[in-house]
Amino acid sequence: MAELVAAEMVANVHSVAVSVGDQVDAGATLLILESMKMEIPVLSEDAGLVSEVKVGPGDVVQEGDVLVVLS
Repeated sequence: MAELVAAEMVANVHSVAVSVGDQVDAGATLLILESMKMEIPVLSEDAGLVSEVKVGPGDVVQEGDVLVVLS
């Protein structure tokens, strides 16, 4: 079953730490969001394989937008 990793707030994507095909552990940093000059890491809740990366650096995301899909 796929795990959808979504934005918890309106923010800019500062950097993406994973690529499609990467295997990640629970707690791994997937990407960094920036909001109000603060950098906020987005972590994986579970281990899995990155099947989609839906954003890139500089993108603006809204609360609930899917950032990464793990399978």
